[in-house]
Amino acid sequence: MRIRLKHVLRDVDRYGVVRFYFRRRKGEKKIRLPDDDSSEDFLFRYHEVRSGSSPVNAAPHALAGRAALSAGTFHWLVVEYLQTTPYLQLAKTTQGIRRGVLQHMLREPIRPGAVELYTEMPLAEITHKALKVLRDRQTAMPNMANERVKALRHLFKWATEQEYVDVNPSKDLLGLACRTEGHHTWTVEEVAQFEARHPTGTKARLALALLLWTGVRRSDVVLLGKQHVRGGWLAFTAKKNRARIEMPVLPCLQQAIDASPTGDLTFFVGSRGHPLTAHTFGNWFRDRCKEAGVPGRAHGLRKAGAVTAAENGATTQQLMSIFGWKTVSEAERYTRAADRKKMAGDAMPLMVRQVCE
Repeated sequence: MRIRLKHVLRDVDRYGVVRFYFRRRKGEKKIRLPDDDSSEDFLFRYHEVRSGSSPVNAAPHALAGRAALSAGTFHWLVVEYLQTTPYLQLAKTTQGIRRGVLQHMLREPIRPGAVELYTEMPLAEITHKALKVLRDRQTAMPNMANERVKALRHLFKWATEQEYVDVNPSKDLLGLACRTEGHHTWTVEEVAQFEARHPTGTKARLALALLLWTGVRRSDVVLLGKQHVRGGWLAFTAKKNRARIEMPVLPCLQQAIDASPTGDLTFFVGSRGHPLTAHTFGNWFRDRCKEAGVPGRAHGLRKAGAVTAAENGATTQQLMSIFGWKTVSEAERYTRAADRKKMAGDAMPLMVRQVCE
């Protein structure tokens, strides 16, 4: 169930594209929100705008209004960081989130009721305790607290390398536990229900096949086309982390590709023949899921593929090759879960025999 958020406007243009805006009262300028209202990015941006922080596309120097930018302050450090190669090499979406998180923290008072803001705090006074305060102010929303932790770690790791600070105050800053499993992982029954509603030859069925049988993200599926399939193999570079991915095309996927309408350079195109954005595709696929009466979304199919592969014996390295993960931690989440399930299955009969004796 999706919660209806206050001050959010839903707009559908003549091409059926859904966009969301934030506006407190009639007559005020609308502020654009992310297109996928079921994503964490959407919720984060909504709370950021509602709290009165500056837009994520605001210029860094505009954060302090008319106040002069003083060297050696937290604000100065953020402005310097937002011009660095490590930051500019991030995906555009990640840049926006990272920038918004940092800007939001700059505008906060150093303590409740204080006039002084973090933006004016000298780097020498930014300690582990000061950063912990920023994290703990988002305790009610652990995902947002962890976005702060992530942003601060990257910022001060870079600041330490540049010798702007002698000691990295974020080094031992830990994230908060999140009581969520994230995106719903599709079941076999849900996949069958979707297939029954969207038969082979439809764009929806092709989307299901590509997401399920390749494990690609929605940011990649909108870029894929028939030119990426050669000699029975699918080869492309992942947009998020630039990992090179090559995998054999399963017969069921090839059948869906051959039977489905596609664009010239991408499998999925809009009404004017142009490629879709990741957000537009996500909204479109969400509507196809609603038509089929299933709770899953695009990313949940990626998770389902990883779970199935791990339970069928895929190793950590094999999962990394399929899904383009560059660290073992992501893959090990699935292999550890599969190992626990297998061990539980092996152990339960032992318990039964012991009781029966």
